[in-house]
Amino acid sequence: MAEVQIRRYEDEDDEDVKDLFTLGMSEHVPSSCLHVLKQPHTQMLLACVFCALLASSKSFLLPILAVTLLLAAGRQGVNYIFSQYIQTSLSLDLKNIRQTYLERPNSCFWVAESQGRVVGTVACLPAERNEGCLELKRMSVKHSHRGQGIAKALCRAVSDFARERGYPAVVLYTSIVQTDAQKLYEHMGYRKVREFVVPELMARITNFTLFEYRLDLQQPEN
Repeated sequence: MAEVQIRRYEDEDDEDVKDLFTLGMSEHVPSSCLHVLKQPHTQMLLACVFCALLASSKSFLLPILAVTLLLAAGRQGVNYIFSQYIQTSLSLDLKNIRQTYLERPNSCFWVAESQGRVVGTVACLPAERNEGCLELKRMSVKHSHRGQGIAKALCRAVSDFARERGYPAVVLYTSIVQTDAQKLYEHMGYRKVREFVVPELMARITNFTLFEYRLDLQQPEN
């Protein structure tokens, strides 16, 4: 295994970081499609369309074609939602990483570097919804480098940073389809404190749930 270095973000990492973020988010499309298919109202809709067309056309071809088109349309819808989120992120905090994470107090952005390439990222900044806490953001590890402890090292970078600055806890948000991330955070001592459905209409329809995790930090005794 090639040696991996966890270090602070540098300006020349910009393209690699954005590519890694885009690829990492795109990986969630298939699992999100599967999540939508598991919803009872989705299954009911597909079954109703199939049965109605089968009864009216007396042919299997038309209902099968209709259901196939609905599935394709659903995947395109999920693709669109993720594409919009990626573009929004690239135009907000990831547009100028140095300004967002390195020039503001109590914020930072780290990369994991292997053989001169960025293979992982994580960031943190003061939490907006949890006053007095630090929020972990932009955790991502390249698929080819997973299972090597990189994500754990990135998590520790954030918790150590928070302790050094006297924060009592680190919070983060992850989605229902990011099961590997949930296992990682729970292994690192985070506990799930809240779950809620994303307020956008499409997310409510598909029951797309977000989980809030919290890591309480013990401050060293003087």
